[in-house]
Amino acid sequence: MTESLNSFDAKKKLEVGDKSYDYFSLDAVDGLKKLPYALKVLAENLLRTEDGKNVNKDHIKAIANWDPKSEPDTEIQFTPARVLMQDFTGVPCVVDLATMREAVSNLGGSADQVNPLNPAEMVIDHSVITEAFGDADALTKNVAIEYERNEERYQFLRWGAENFSNFRVVPPGTGIVHQVNIEYLGRVVFDNDGLAYPDTCIGTDSHTTMENGLGILGWGVGGIEAEAAMLGQPVSMLIPKVVGFKLTGEIPVGVTATDVVLTITDMLREHGVVQKIVEFYGNGVKSIPLANRATIGNMSPEFGSTAAIFPIDEETTKYMELTGRPQEQIDRVEAYAKAQGMWLEEDDEEAEYSEYIELDLSTVKPSIAGPKRPQDRIELDKAKEQFRKDLVNYTDDEVLEEGKKPEVRRMVAEGGVQSYVDADITDGHNVSRKGQGEDASAGGEGRPSHPTVVTSPAGGEYTLDHGMVAIASITSCTNTSNPSVMIGAGLIARKANELGLTSKPWVKTICAPGSQVVDGYYKRADLWKDLEALGFYLSGFGCTSCIGNSGPLPEEISDAINSEDLAATAVLSGNRNFEGRISPDVKMNYLASPMMVIAYAIAGTMDFDFDEQPLGQDKEGNDVFLKDIWPSPEEIEETIEASISREMYEADYADVFKGDEQWQNLDIPKGETFEWDDASTYIRKAPYFDDMPTEPADVEDIKGARVLVKLGDSVTTDHISPASAIKPGTPAAQYLEENGVERQDFNSLGSRRGNHEVMVRGTFANIRMRNQLVEESGGYTLDFTKEDKPQAFIYDAAQNYKEEDTPLVVLGGKEYGTGSSRDWAAKGTLLLGVRAVITESFERIHRSNLIGMGVAPLQFPDGESHESLGLTGHETFDIEGLTEFNSGSIPKTVKVTAHKEDGETVEFDANVRIDTPGEAEYYRHGGILQYVLRQMVKS
Repeated sequence: MTESLNSFDAKKKLEVGDKSYDYFSLDAVDGLKKLPYALKVLAENLLRTEDGKNVNKDHIKAIANWDPKSEPDTEIQFTPARVLMQDFTGVPCVVDLATMREAVSNLGGSADQVNPLNPAEMVIDHSVITEAFGDADALTKNVAIEYERNEERYQFLRWGAENFSNFRVVPPGTGIVHQVNIEYLGRVVFDNDGLAYPDTCIGTDSHTTMENGLGILGWGVGGIEAEAAMLGQPVSMLIPKVVGFKLTGEIPVGVTATDVVLTITDMLREHGVVQKIVEFYGNGVKSIPLANRATIGNMSPEFGSTAAIFPIDEETTKYMELTGRPQEQIDRVEAYAKAQGMWLEEDDEEAEYSEYIELDLSTVKPSIAGPKRPQDRIELDKAKEQFRKDLVNYTDDEVLEEGKKPEVRRMVAEGGVQSYVDADITDGHNVSRKGQGEDASAGGEGRPSHPTVVTSPAGGEYTLDHGMVAIASITSCTNTSNPSVMIGAGLIARKANELGLTSKPWVKTICAPGSQVVDGYYKRADLWKDLEALGFYLSGFGCTSCIGNSGPLPEEISDAINSEDLAATAVLSGNRNFEGRISPDVKMNYLASPMMVIAYAIAGTMDFDFDEQPLGQDKEGNDVFLKDIWPSPEEIEETIEASISREMYEADYADVFKGDEQWQNLDIPKGETFEWDDASTYIRKAPYFDDMPTEPADVEDIKGARVLVKLGDSVTTDHISPASAIKPGTPAAQYLEENGVERQDFNSLGSRRGNHEVMVRGTFANIRMRNQLVEESGGYTLDFTKEDKPQAFIYDAAQNYKEEDTPLVVLGGKEYGTGSSRDWAAKGTLLLGVRAVITESFERIHRSNLIGMGVAPLQFPDGESHESLGLTGHETFDIEGLTEFNSGSIPKTVKVTAHKEDGETVEFDANVRIDTPGEAEYYRHGGILQYVLRQMVKS
């Protein structure tokens, strides 16, 4: 770590027990101690990293004189203490670092210059797919499949761990990155050779913000930005606005932490917190358990905020003690936080915030969110009604008149061949209510008209209809770190099992906890037998349904859904429910607490009212409602107290980097530079540094560009760069088949992020993406290189444009790039030949990633859109003014001229969303990694 200039004489001594630490005191500069907690952390960062170049006295004075009401306009350079990665986003990072070692050598430097300068840690958690489920061997089978499919990637990552200094890998099967982070990796306050400072951490997963619950300032960044941070580059940012969020009251009985999170998500999306930090304050915060704080922090990307942070207090240190942190570390955290004014005291004088919002927790109601965005909150007692309203967007089936019975198509199996015949429903029951004694005509408006009867190979017959729950998944990211909702789910399963209730046979039931500690306390509380009775067997430790790793549905279910075009649903306890993300067979996705995941598995349909409809009957034939199996807060708390201990955490994390026998026995390549295998379909040398000159070429204006895709609002990084299954027949599938990969071994797009050939073919290829240039959803566009402008795969059209040296642009709407911090959404955009993306607004991480790849993020003039300007996507585009970057300045706007086919033109001034001098340098160099590489060679 470079020694600070210490212009304000801020370096002091902190005595903690028999240890002495150096630290940079906020007391040294007037104004710093009155700042919100998050800005105190940033201020300390500037004091400690003052070098007169990236950070100088004026930056420190600027944050000391922060005006909460002013618009952010002061750039600072933030140096995170560490970088956190998961394997989907982390593998490309390591690929790029390995490629940079060769590129440095080619430009006259030394390969061993390329090493993380700050701690970089990866948790392999995104590769397990729930192929096996519903039986006791599910975990073993899924882990075996995971290693078989990902051996190349794991060998590569082990090579990285052994050859890059400051880089550690947590092997597969340990847990979700964010839970491992808060339970083990998070330091809260660092001790770096006797220098104490706040733990700050950026991560290559947008939900890195889960650590905000521990008082650790950090957020998700693109893999590109993370790589630069690993190599010593600070993160360029504007001193942000901070939204003060006051929590008062107490959560009522029957309301879960998930309900609180979904309510906060709804409120903050409505308020508008993009590029702001949300900070929770007030005495009410002290009553929020750490697990709930972490759950709230996790959902920060769903709010749209940079971070959603809680200050440090007794709850922080209590959690550190529970999770097995050494007493010396706990004492350091408390002493340091109190010395810096970062400790939340009762009746503290409140900091001044840019904006204010307040939630009385007693007003929170049970909720779910869906069918396609985390902020689309639905109060549970209105869920059935809202489902019926939303259903019309997912089916063309006619709405039945009151009292009219639907026709049904019956699927039968004859000689192993499935066929469909017309039939009538004779029992008078709707699919989702079959066997519940309710007449088919009940419900009236919103009823679908084509239920389907399925014969299962395992025996039995059941009816499927729109709204059927195809997947019920207790998935690891948001909620499995929270014992209250996990124990609650287990207790609901216990009561349901005792009364004879079961999950519906068409529901794929998944339980993938975020760490092995969950398995431990489920065993100690003897809850597994009840969860398993409902089909919720342990299926893996890692990100499953949230990332699209739910695995395939049973064949007869998938066939019925697709042949009848049913609007099937998924219910998951995660944070992401975007279209096409959870399963290619599922159209409507809902976020819910683990407890409600169990409830919906029993109900079997979203077309269900838990207040009015019984889940089933007990052994005596009495109706059983949700309220009858819902545990009390006392039951949950008593079970937690009896089943969770510090010793469990200490045992599970005692040797966390060692891995199992399969991990240890991997054959590891040797040498400080990686030996690339041209035959590999998983790991390929990155192309970004090919023929790269020592000095960057001048930025050029864009002439004659064609529109590759024209998109609407809320296009996510899942739409742009899906991580789900590879669909047969697509360019990515064609590439794999050409390289000898069988269809059953395609794996997911996410698992192949280390191969740019696969990923560029998967860019803009989500099955639910709607390119307005064509009618068909998916990865299609019009190819204007052909006279008849045929529909073509986006990749194929892009290759034709490249042959003609035609640059490309993307047109979009509001909130472009919402969602995960996927660097491939930007990398793939660049490799397709896109030079600029013009939208109404960008989400923070994707905008940064585009700049990091040398793609210009531009915005339509305020109040304008491609619709209001009459742009069809058939035009050619000229963009003038980008050359201003060559003089070292940032143009506020550039002139865009769209030439229509009839000779008319549309002109407008697009706002340039390159916001800081640092970002301008990255763009001028063609990307952040090119900039870092050139700086490295110069040094």
